[in-house]
Amino acid sequence: MKFQWSMLLGIIFALIVAVFAVINVDPVSVNYLFGEGQWPLILVILISVLLGGLIIGSAGIIRIYSLQRKIKTLEKEKRELEQKNGSKKENPKILTDSK
Repeated sequence: MKFQWSMLLGIIFALIVAVFAVINVDPVSVNYLFGEGQWPLILVILISVLLGGLIIGSAGIIRIYSLQRKIKTLEKEKRELEQKNGSKKENPKILTDSK
């Protein structure tokens, strides 16, 4: 259900951006570090949205990758502790009172 809502909100956002971009087709001045150029506002809007999506997507992929590495490390540590604990259960020490 969460995926469906995310997809629906993504489609709605894309439609809003597309309508907004189509309405704004006037040429605008874009200043670069090395010069200036005239671009249609529709391209400026669409390129900005695409670059923003790529940046956010990259940040999400990096976060997922780091979490997967952490999970792998913790699972390895858990297995080692279980093996250590299992060997103690197999060879329990018998405690006796020495009076």
